[in-house]
Formats: sequence, structure tokens, C-alpha cells
Amino acid sequence: MGSLAMSRGLVRRPVRNTVRRRRILLVATVVALLEAACRVGLIDPNTMVPPSSMVVALAALLREEAIYTDMAQTFFAVGVSVVVATVAGFLLGILIHSFPRLRRAVAPILTSYYAIPVFAFYPGLAAVMGLGPGPIIITAIFNAVVSMIIATMDALDRFPRVLLKLAHMHHFSWWQRVIHLQLPAIASNLLPGIKLVVAYSFIGVIGSEFLMAAAGVGYKISYAYDNFNVPRMYGLMLLVIVVVVVINSLLSVPERWFAARALGRRAE
Repeated sequence: MGSLAMSRGLVRRPVRNTVRRRRILLVATVVALLEAACRVGLIDPNTMVPPSSMVVALAALLREEAIYTDMAQTFFAVGVSVVVATVAGFLLGILIHSFPRLRRAVAPILTSYYAIPVFAFYPGLAAVMGLGPGPIIITAIFNAVVSMIIATMDALDRFPRVLLKLAHMHHFSWWQRVIHLQLPAIASNLLPGIKLVVAYSFIGVIGSEFLMAAAGVGYKISYAYDNFNVPRMYGLMLLVIVVVVVINSLLSVPERWFAARALGRRAE
């Protein structure tokens, strides 16, 4: 059985490499087409600058000392919101999953949650708490927590029922069942939810800073937008995109490891 798992892993690795190469080729093609469209004038320079100009603007930004203060504020808010939304979403997902009636009651809310304009609450929070990081972090948490709740519930739905019987036979408490059985078994299904939490946290923080903040990367994007500094605006946006891509790529490593480990256990 171990050789079967190994052979499956060897088969899957070339497939992953092929998919990765196709993604890179697709992204490179889109970037090249955007570059050509901007250079020949098909896209108004006041609307979008060529990708090469975005890279040049980003390089110029990184040479400014002031930008690192804004980056520190933004990434601190994102980090806090990611941790809080992940932990709260995981616990709420377990709670909702444990009570079928509660799940049926909140299912319509979870399904339509992202139709609610979360950013509409930010001005009210800013009026009460001021223009500091507090309302930004709260808005980002509200924007991200539901994705973790849904990911947790979906992961628990995939949990093998036979392990629940095993936990009952050994008289596991609720927390022992979660820590020793459910969490290791569903880890590979939770990591995509954490990726979404990271993305939604960045959206919440950058969007809140864009609206009313006095500092941060989102504020810098808003300032460049208001002053028609299109290259600088896109350079800042490219900075955010690069950071999110790097974080998601790092999270993909343990995700693949947990998935391969689960596949090996099933093969055994």
C-alpha cells in the first residue's frame, strides 16, 4: 500500500507541474497583452499604465522610507484580523456544525453574507473609535470571518464518521475529539479557508484605509488616485498583490503536505 501511495504521488507531481506551468504561461500572456495594449494606446494612460511602469513605480516606492511606516500599519492590521478571524471562524464553525438546528437557522445568513456591504459600517466605527487601527481591524474581521466559518463547516462535513465512533468508544471529551482527531484530519481542508481569510483581510484593511484612514497603504492608494498619480497608484496595488501571492504560496506548502499525508493514509 505504501508503494501505491508513492506511485500516486509520483503521478500527481507531473500533473501539478503542468498546471503550474500553464498558470504561469497564462499570467505571462495576460501581462504581455496588457503591456502591448497600453503601449499602442488601446488603453487610456489615465486609466491604466503598462505593467512595466507599475514595476518601475513599485521600485521607486520601495526606495522611500515613509512607505515602510504605512506598510507596517497595514500589515499589522492585516495580521491581527487574520489571526482573530481564523480563530473565531474556526470556533464558530465547530459550534454551528455541532448543532444542526442552529446550522439550518444561520445557513441563509452565511450564504448571503457577502452581499452585505461590510464597508458601510466603517464610517460609524470610525466615528465612535476614531481613525486609528481599531475600526479598520474590526471591519477586516467582519469581512473575513465568514469564509473561515464556511471552510470549517465544509471540512467537518468531510470528516470520517468512523473516527467519531472511535472517540466515543474511548470516552473522548469534546475538546479531545477536536484537538486529537478532527483538527489533524481536516487540516488540509482548513488551509484553503485560511487563504481566503488572508485575501478578505487584505480587502477589508485596504478598503477601509482607502475610505477614511489617515495612514496605511490603502490611504496612499487613495491619495494617489485623488491626485491622478496613476503609476504610483498601480505601483501600490502591485505591492499588495505581490504580498498576497507570496503569502498564499507559502500557505500552499503545508496544504500540499497535509493533502499528501492524507492520501498516504488512505492508501495504507
